[in-house]
Amino acid sequence: MIRSLFTAATGMEAQKINIDVIANNLANVNTVGYKKGRADFQELIYQNIKTPGAASAEGAQAPTGIQVGLGVKPIAVQKMFDQGDFMHTTNPLDLVIEGDGFFQISMPDGTVAYTRSGAFKLDNEGRIVNSDGYPLEPAITVPANTLSTNISSDGRISVVQAGSITPVEIGQIELSRFINPGGLKPIGKNLFIATESSGEATTGNPATEGLGTINQGFIELSNVNVVQEMVNMIISQRAYEINSKAVQASDEMLQTANNLKR
Repeated sequence: MIRSLFTAATGMEAQKINIDVIANNLANVNTVGYKKGRADFQELIYQNIKTPGAASAEGAQAPTGIQVGLGVKPIAVQKMFDQGDFMHTTNPLDLVIEGDGFFQISMPDGTVAYTRSGAFKLDNEGRIVNSDGYPLEPAITVPANTLSTNISSDGRISVVQAGSITPVEIGQIELSRFINPGGLKPIGKNLFIATESSGEATTGNPATEGLGTINQGFIELSNVNVVQEMVNMIISQRAYEINSKAVQASDEMLQTANNLKR
């Protein structure tokens, strides 16, 4: 009886994690480049009361056993990297990756982070940076007298400067991809860093080495499906409730046993 109390408690704890993940997905439904998370669960060990195949009589074996499960635990919160919808904008520095790949961002400590958010801007030095002021890697600086900026599907950046009608190429955007993007570690600010699980980054120009192409004047929206998340939230809430009912039922059964009289 006591076992069921602890088993149901693990179910309630697991659903709390599930609701946390769903809430974070819904909170980021309008976050550019956000990739939704999914909580994965794993059953706990089983208590073997009777092992399958154990001798049940002379020359006979039990075809089945008695194994009682001890609950559930969260095993992973996986990022789902399916592509979000595109939204057209009028900003020439809004970029989307159509296909696989991540933009590279140079961090203040000298490391490289990765993002699908292509909402770029210019800083006071003319460098292309993200919303936190971290520059694109490799660094690209747009001249101060630039009239228009064009970014091709293969990442080449050309500008037309004042007093000229001839485009001048000023840099090349590079992308990175990973054999296991689910192994990337999210650090907030729409950024990921590589881990041993993700593998080393494969870097190259867009449209090469399996990397996607770049589209200028678009941003990639969150890939959160609000309807699906609402359904998942209802399922998780009901699972939490039914586990609480199991706790209540176990308690009532214990109370009945305690009230037994000779």
